[in-house]
Amino acid sequence: MKLLRFGPKGAEKPGALDAQGHLRDLSGIVPDWTPDWLSPERLQAIKAIDLTKLPKVGGTPRLGTPVAGSRQFVAIGLNYRKHAEESGLAIPKEPVVFNKAIPCLSGPNDDIVLPARSKETDWEIELAFVMGATARKVSEKDALGLIAGYCLCNDVSEREWQIKRGGQWTKGKSFDTFGPIGPWLVTTDEIPNPQTLKMELKVNGQIRQRSTTADMIFPVAHLVSYLSRFMTLLPGDVVTTGTPSGVGLGMKPQQFLKKGDTVTLVMDKLGTQTQKVV
Repeated sequence: MKLLRFGPKGAEKPGALDAQGHLRDLSGIVPDWTPDWLSPERLQAIKAIDLTKLPKVGGTPRLGTPVAGSRQFVAIGLNYRKHAEESGLAIPKEPVVFNKAIPCLSGPNDDIVLPARSKETDWEIELAFVMGATARKVSEKDALGLIAGYCLCNDVSEREWQIKRGGQWTKGKSFDTFGPIGPWLVTTDEIPNPQTLKMELKVNGQIRQRSTTADMIFPVAHLVSYLSRFMTLLPGDVVTTGTPSGVGLGMKPQQFLKKGDTVTLVMDKLGTQTQKVV
C-alpha cells in the first residue's frame, strides 16, 4: 500500500493510492496516519479494504508528511561508502547517529526555506523508514518485521551550522523545512528488500546524486537492531538512513543551494519529490 496525507498544512487528511494510482480519501475510516494506525494488525485490516469504494480525490492537492505524530526523527550519517570517501572520512566501524528536530518534517513538495544568511545549505537524498511497532533490543532477524513502511527523504543540511559552529550535527539538520518526507509511505509488503532501491537527485535539472541502497555500509535491518540497543524506537518514529555521494559539500568547487533553485528527488517505488528553494 501507498499511504499518504493530503490537504493544507495542519489540516491534512489520511489517504492512499489505489491500484490505478488514484488518490482515495480514507478519513471516513482512519482518523489520521498516527502511530497507533501503523501497527501490522491495523495495516493488514486496511489492506483488505476495496479502495475503489472510497471517495476519489480530484485535482492535485498538497501532500503532507505521510505520517503524523512522530515522536522521534533519527538520522544516520556517512552510511554510503562513496559518500564517506568524498567527505575524506574513514568508513565508520559503527553507525553515526544524530537527531533531526521533529518540527523540521515537511511535505515532499513543500518549499525549502533557507536560514537567514545561509550560504551552505545542501541536499541529501535518502531512504527513510517508519516504525510500526516498538523496537527494544531486537535482533537483525526480527528488525524488518517492526517497520511499517519506507519513504523518500531529503536530509537538507546547513553545513556551516553542522560543521563550523561546534557541538553536534543536529544544529545544521533541524531548521524548519529541512526534513521533507514522502510523497507516500510504502508498506513493507511492497518492498521486501530495502537494499535494492535506485535513487537520483537533481538540482535545476542537473544530476547531483545517483546511486542505490546496495552501497549502504549498514543495511536497514542492522540499523533497527543497532539503534534499539541504546534507545527505544516507537511506532511512527522516522529513521533516515544516510545519503550517497554527490552532495554539494563534496563537489570541487563546493556548490550549495540558493534562492530559486529546484531540487528533484526520485527513488524506486517511493515516488518523487520536488522542492523550490526560497
